[in-house]
Amino acid sequence: MTKYRIVHSTSYQYSEPVPVCHNQLRLSPRDATWTQCTSHRLMIRPSPESIFRRKDWFGNLVESFSLDENHRKLTVTATSRVTVNPQTVPQPDQTPAWGDIATGVRERTVDDWLSVCEFIFDSPVVTRGSVFQEFASDCFPPGRPVLAGAIALTSKIHREFKYDARATTVTTRPEDALAARHGVCQDFAHVAIACLRTLGIPARYVSGYLRTIPPPGKTRLVGADASHAWLAVWGGAAGWIDLDPTNDCVCSIDHIPIAWGRDYSDVAPIRGVFIGGGQHTLSVSVDVEPLET
Repeated sequence: MTKYRIVHSTSYQYSEPVPVCHNQLRLSPRDATWTQCTSHRLMIRPSPESIFRRKDWFGNLVESFSLDENHRKLTVTATSRVTVNPQTVPQPDQTPAWGDIATGVRERTVDDWLSVCEFIFDSPVVTRGSVFQEFASDCFPPGRPVLAGAIALTSKIHREFKYDARATTVTTRPEDALAARHGVCQDFAHVAIACLRTLGIPARYVSGYLRTIPPPGKTRLVGADASHAWLAVWGGAAGWIDLDPTNDCVCSIDHIPIAWGRDYSDVAPIRGVFIGGGQHTLSVSVDVEPLET
């Protein structure tokens, strides 16, 4: 068991006053079978009159606020405490064959069909296609256990793709990232999800935090941690299993989920609209601090 204090600070600086803005936040780490958010608070400057809280379709906490006063800077700081336990992950070869998973979902014979079926269809960012089936085919020969195939797929993405923060944007589609073999964690997750869904295997997008470990002899740098993205594949009776293609691993106690959905468009940490403002700059700082237990 590991406990963390997480501070996520986002700041917008405007060249001209902004008289009105409306914002939605998904910044609260969510409870899962292996994580528990024990506290969460927001500090917003300028301070809104009220913050409205609700759960979205996927069970993520959404916090909304509006500002109706001129401001040249907006700062949103989320401070949370989270307890993370290792995932209970079955042996890859002990999971059902991927073809049985796909058939059971397609024919609606699996017990959890209603909760997983929405993660096999096209979504706003991810569209199934033959290019994804071709890319993933060697990872999923007939009869291969679903988790073994999914791990092989994420390893293939890690091996064949180059991490390049300048190669893509938040609007890059997975078919373009696949063609270029470049991208960031969001792109790697989208490509894996597109491959799995094309084969009929439920897969969802997960946004969260990744604790970074400083090199030996170096101190931990405050604010140097990162927002991160990965995916979860549905393993039948084993449930959802989180995999990180960027780091070629099964997610561990260094991964802290915030929200999940069909793709990035469902879980953007901050989304909003504003009037005016002229030119604006954005700065983000994330600090994932392990606490003594």
